[in-house]
Amino acid sequence: MPFRSKRYKKAADGATSDPQPLAEAVGLVKSRASAKFTESVDLAMRLNIDTRKADQQVRGSFSLPHGTGRDVRVVVFVDDPEKVAGALEAGALKAGGEDLVAEIQGGFMDFDVAIATPKMMRVVGKLGRVLGPRGLMPAPKAGTVTDDVVTAVKEFKAGKIEFRADSAGNVHVRVGTVEFEPQQLEENISAVVRHITDTRPSSVKGDFVRGVSISSTMGPGVRVLV
Repeated sequence: MPFRSKRYKKAADGATSDPQPLAEAVGLVKSRASAKFTESVDLAMRLNIDTRKADQQVRGSFSLPHGTGRDVRVVVFVDDPEKVAGALEAGALKAGGEDLVAEIQGGFMDFDVAIATPKMMRVVGKLGRVLGPRGLMPAPKAGTVTDDVVTAVKEFKAGKIEFRADSAGNVHVRVGTVEFEPQQLEENISAVVRHITDTRPSSVKGDFVRGVSISSTMGPGVRVLV
């Protein structure tokens, strides 16, 4: 049995395992958040997919209506000086070519999103073993391989998120913080569920979404009616 802190047990006291309407679920998550820091609100979707099959991969990017409530740190792999300047002006933490690759090889990993131009992917490939396991490798499906790096930086800074099903078919994304208004969380959650549902692979049989739950960073999960 996993260790549960006193705070977690108190938050979970009286919790029900029955799926709740979205508004009620959001209310429960907000009311049970008791950490001394601003907890994030996370969404988990359990999908009916076989990730061993190439035609059942679920991955992409999506702009949340109200953002994530978080300052997203973005790095950009680009070798055009003009685009480097544009990416930095748009809010990128760092931008560069071989120099940025060398910096990451040296241990720099303080970023949340990596964007690259198609031309740079040959060089970025050297970082596959470093970025891949952390889900940070740029990919066209995620919207992180593009020639328009300035727009991409602005979108991710404004609340665009990446999503990807893990080996068990689960998708985990941040949808805000407990300081968001209930309506903002509800709209973000509804938008994500709707978008991911629309990505349903044509080869999937039966129900695509098997379950949805939301939780705060330190709180118990609450199942949501879908």
